[in-house]
Amino acid sequence: MMTGKAPPTITQQHRKIVRAGMEIADFDHDRPEYLHALLCQVGLPRARQEGRTFVRSAGNTSLLITAGAYFNGKGFTEAPLPYGAKPRLAMIHLCSEAVRTQSRFIDVSGGFAPFLRSIGLTITGHNWREFKNQLGYLACAQMTFAFQTKEHGIRQAQFLPVEEFSAWGDPVSGQFALWPDHIALSPTFFETLCEHAVPLDPRAVHALQKSALAMDVYSWMAHRLCRVRTNAGTKLSWANLKDQFGHEYATSKDFKKEFRAALRKALVVYPDARVAEEMGGIRLFPSSPPIKRTSVSFIR
Repeated sequence: MMTGKAPPTITQQHRKIVRAGMEIADFDHDRPEYLHALLCQVGLPRARQEGRTFVRSAGNTSLLITAGAYFNGKGFTEAPLPYGAKPRLAMIHLCSEAVRTQSRFIDVSGGFAPFLRSIGLTITGHNWREFKNQLGYLACAQMTFAFQTKEHGIRQAQFLPVEEFSAWGDPVSGQFALWPDHIALSPTFFETLCEHAVPLDPRAVHALQKSALAMDVYSWMAHRLCRVRTNAGTKLSWANLKDQFGHEYATSKDFKKEFRAALRKALVVYPDARVAEEMGGIRLFPSSPPIKRTSVSFIR
């Protein structure tokens, strides 16, 4: 039935997500991206943080990120915490390259343009500067994961996760800049990544690249839905979801609005995901992973 309201505006981002969803529904992809399972459960900050530490928890798993410092040629300068979509894209790229090559040493000496293109970013001066800065913040940061199991009690592990990087000059200004010719993941992070890499569809990652929350919801579903075992599914309350995804939102109402929008985007590019909203939260049902496991043959 027609109403007097104007139709909603369809943005370029919405069109991109819909196109990606249609492609994903029709074709399997044989070159997946990867992300560490722990980062699928607990993500980086989505907004700039004033403090030097950030904590995010999901169930029995918690992540503490501590901001680091970098040497500018004269002394050490404190770096803020990484935040937003770009360090997530960088982390997916680094994990993917490490898994594909089975090496913790990642060569990015070919310059920034192939690196940005490989993760689906349009190369502009603004994107270059913002991505460079966020990768620098990520390279300096330290991550501490803590998790509790019935068998082993509380366990805690620290990752850098970037152990080493070398700097090159800014190709725009010619000045010395925090940007690597190579990146070395820490041995512990690399070893656990090879055991717990979650395959992601690159078309979905690229379609969601402007929304850190949508990327978090998608990667979480990629890790979580294939582990739901009962036909009745698993219910998560809005309180559970806000604890996991809603640190940046002052009220539950604000969180629900943003989470629903992010979930809709993620479901478009994950056609096999079976998720339903119900009174008090959402229910997860057993679902196929976004990338079929038969195409994942790299993990030791």
